[in-house]
Amino acid sequence: MNVIRKYNETSLILRIVIGLIIGTILGVLFKNLPIGILGDLFKGALRSIAPVLVFVLITNSLASSSTGMDKRFGRVIFLYMISTFFAAIVAVTVSFTFPQTLVLTGKAAQETAAPGGIGEVMTNLLNTVVMNPVEALAEGQYLSILFWSILLGLALKSIAADTSKTFLNDISDGMSTLVRWIINLAPFGIMGLTYSMVSENGLGVFQTYGSLLLVLVGSMLTVALIVDPFIAFLFLHRNPYPLVLRCLKESGVMAFFTRSSAANIPVNMELCEKLLLDEEMYSVSIPLGSTINMDGAAITITIFTLATCNTVGVHVDFATALVLSVLATFAACGASGVAGGSLLLIPMACSLFGISADIAMQAVGIGFIIGVVQDSVETALNSSGDVMFAATAEYTQWIKNGHPEKLPKFLGGQRDTKV
Repeated sequence: MNVIRKYNETSLILRIVIGLIIGTILGVLFKNLPIGILGDLFKGALRSIAPVLVFVLITNSLASSSTGMDKRFGRVIFLYMISTFFAAIVAVTVSFTFPQTLVLTGKAAQETAAPGGIGEVMTNLLNTVVMNPVEALAEGQYLSILFWSILLGLALKSIAADTSKTFLNDISDGMSTLVRWIINLAPFGIMGLTYSMVSENGLGVFQTYGSLLLVLVGSMLTVALIVDPFIAFLFLHRNPYPLVLRCLKESGVMAFFTRSSAANIPVNMELCEKLLLDEEMYSVSIPLGSTINMDGAAITITIFTLATCNTVGVHVDFATALVLSVLATFAACGASGVAGGSLLLIPMACSLFGISADIAMQAVGIGFIIGVVQDSVETALNSSGDVMFAATAEYTQWIKNGHPEKLPKFLGGQRDTKV
């Protein structure tokens, strides 16, 4: 019991760092230990609980709320979309400054079917919204979960008795407690995930595609540390970096290892609570962000497409690249919930330049090779941005309403955030 108490009293971030170090050391020294199962169990638990958590929280929030969605919701959607567009612009600029090429062969590297165009992406997205809600929960289709939970919450708000709302609130609290238990075991999960990554891939992935990886990761770090903070500053008129760094530390680090925005939804909701945000807002905006806030996906689609164009000799001027940025922004919204989602949208973007699907799918294959790094950084950028912009939208509304004292102390307010 003393060991358990000491474990719980230690900072979660410190415990995760220790798990990361242990997993790395074991991954370098040993290749066949069963430690990787800890990572699979942790990631599986988060992925399994997240759809139910989102459904329950949104339904309960809307059924119990006394107010409707206000300007905060429209603002957070705008922030999600504009940041994704600027991420694509950054990718275009970096690609023009440091042009990349790929090593292609005579046959396609992947057989996975990719979308044929932006119309197909949007059609699939709309069809997903109205799918069977039970099937959506089972498959983790968050747009559909959002749609049905909002409708159910509004229906219950108009007809439910106080006892029903109390029951919903108890279920919501129970789900949140269960998620806290899972997150408390994150150090063991991170240790297992790190061990699997190091023991299976080593550092060889950096050798063949080091330059391409550098461009991808550099673009994503530029967006995470410069572009997104600047957007937040324009709204908050305050130094955004305390908020940015906290989101990267508590959301981005976890997302880097789980490599799943969906699996990180419970982590982000826990962080939103710590940041004093309104549960009625973040219970909707966080799962929505995991679908449409896709800075990393837009970067991946843009850089791989321009690298493929360079490889096959297709000249792309800057004006056409801007069209690609708009396409990548909307296409990235369709990447959520798809295995290798952003990679599978590369052929659709390549079709803008007349590049065949066979050649484009080879770029997808290269993406899967370096995905152990690319996808991890991409997910960290996307997931941390979900919380940062949800907080930015809400904090901005507090400032506009004349209540800056409601802000956390790290943004000049008077309230302490939760640890």
